Amino acid sequence: MAASRIGALTFAFIDPEEAVHWVGDYERTLAERCVPIGHAVNAEVACVTTMMCHHDEHEAITRGLEGGNFFGYSLAHYYVFGDHRPGRTDVWAEYQQRRDQVGYSPEVAAAAEQGRLGAKLAQDGTSGLRGAVGTPDQIREFLRRYEEAEVDQVVFVSQAGRNRHEDIMESLELFGREVLPEFQEREEQRAPRKAAYLEPVVEAALARRAPEPPSLPADYSFPAIPKAWADRTGDERVAAWLDRVAADRAAGVRDSTAGIIGGLG
Repeated sequence: MAASRIGALTFAFIDPEEAVHWVGDYERTLAERCVPIGHAVNAEVACVTTMMCHHDEHEAITRGLEGGNFFGYSLAHYYVFGDHRPGRTDVWAEYQQRRDQVGYSPEVAAAAEQGRLGAKLAQDGTSGLRGAVGTPDQIREFLRRYEEAEVDQVVFVSQAGRNRHEDIMESLELFGREVLPEFQEREEQRAPRKAAYLEPVVEAALARRAPEPPSLPADYSFPAIPKAWADRTGDERVAAWLDRVAADRAAGVRDSTAGIIGGLG
């Protein structure tokens, strides 16, 4: 769907060996049936991975792995399995209690120390995110595999959970000195090559795009989200709250709805 319309950014924590299939599918879709919704075609694929770089692998794990797994757990909490009560749910506390059960165990990911890096590692039926948490040599090898899979961008997540700012900055500086330069050099050759290869694909996709956006009916409108909620649910309390907000705003009153909102909760 992304390739046929807008572009792709994956938060699925996929290994490079999986990403190569995603990139292939993406480019085939661009070539065969992309009809862009805008005036440009995004022919790039980005992947997300946790990251903490240190010369000592164990120290990199200590500094970055728990926070990285909290990031993955948080995404799943909000989009997959969580039951969130705004202002009340302590996501960090739930993570501490449930992380092994739902596949975000730092301990499992750390058990692969001295091994080849992977996006998500498993052991005895439990898994945890690992990603680019390790030494410069380990991270370099990990990213080379993404490069070989023709992934265009890798987005690092370091600032998650209780990771320390000082550790994050030290990690980025080390990565910038010892890992990044070789990728920058190769990118100067790779990017133009890929652009040339996909140029006719992009042109064909843009040619399939409608010359003008479809016209809307003269009386077209769409409700604000709270109003749509009230209309859809038939909740008279929400409707009354919206009427009160409108009246208050018209009268110049800015802070009289707090009690109403609390009552709705």
